Amino acid sequence: MANIILISGSPSKQSKTAKVANYLQKQLQERNHDAQCIHVRDLPAEDLLHAKFTSEAIRHTHELIEGADAVIVLSPVYKGSYTGILKAFLDLLPEKAFANKIIAPVVTGGIIAHLLSIEYSLKPIFSILGAREILHGVFILDQAIEKDERGEITFQGDAKQRLEDLIRSISIEKASV
Repeated sequence: MANIILISGSPSKQSKTAKVANYLQKQLQERNHDAQCIHVRDLPAEDLLHAKFTSEAIRHTHELIEGADAVIVLSPVYKGSYTGILKAFLDLLPEKAFANKIIAPVVTGGIIAHLLSIEYSLKPIFSILGAREILHGVFILDQAIEKDERGEITFQGDAKQRLEDLIRSISIEKASV
């Protein structure tokens, strides 16, 4: 199966975006994909802020991405765009880090207008990083993400189905390579 790296650009461990990243990782692993998640918030802040390209932690993330067939990039929307911590991380990636990879954006936001951040903020940077194919992506309204009585993530409306479609698209695209 595919080697898939998830990059969570949420600055909070308890955020809905972080929970979606963990949900996707679990779903991918249950389908026998090798799925690992880079939580950018867990990288050394000094390495991100001072652009330490040679940092061991940063180099390790580069190796994970280099070995991936697909990359899912997740971020909440703040001020109409992806998070600053994700920007700092993407700035440290090599020029063609996404070359020959399938890239899928997953964004959470408070209002439907934040959907545009996929097209106007994320997709251009994915293209610059050399993405072979950028999938349609998934936008999920914050209000559609909840927890059940066991603390497990649940989705309202068609959000879960759209995430399932994304997983299926990655599997199909990987198979066609």
